[in-house]
Amino acid sequence: MCQPGPYIVFFEWDKSDITPEAASILDNAVTAYADCANTTIMLAGYTDTSGTPKYNLGLSQRRADAVKAYITGKGIADGVITTKALGETNLRVQTADGVRELQNRRVEIMYGPNAGM
Repeated sequence: MCQPGPYIVFFEWDKSDITPEAASILDNAVTAYADCANTTIMLAGYTDTSGTPKYNLGLSQRRADAVKAYITGKGIADGVITTKALGETNLRVQTADGVRELQNRRVEIMYGPNAGM
């Protein structure tokens, strides 16, 4: 049975590197994807509120791209993956502007036709 997620990986401040913890979560997500019959994947990248909104939009895209590179490296076809940069929107932890918050520095991975909706 397909587990659509979300699978969530977190990032260090101002970074888009896949940490060992994130790699472990992504490996589990890739394994789970085997039950999803090549459905679509949405990768939504986010940032915390430190930095400018324009910079954070780019950073959230780099994070989504890093996750995409990781999972395509594990055998998931590039063509089923869509990335979306959402910057400082949809905070998991509400903070004032300029606050560094790990829970907001993330990529959410969702499987299926309604992914990312």
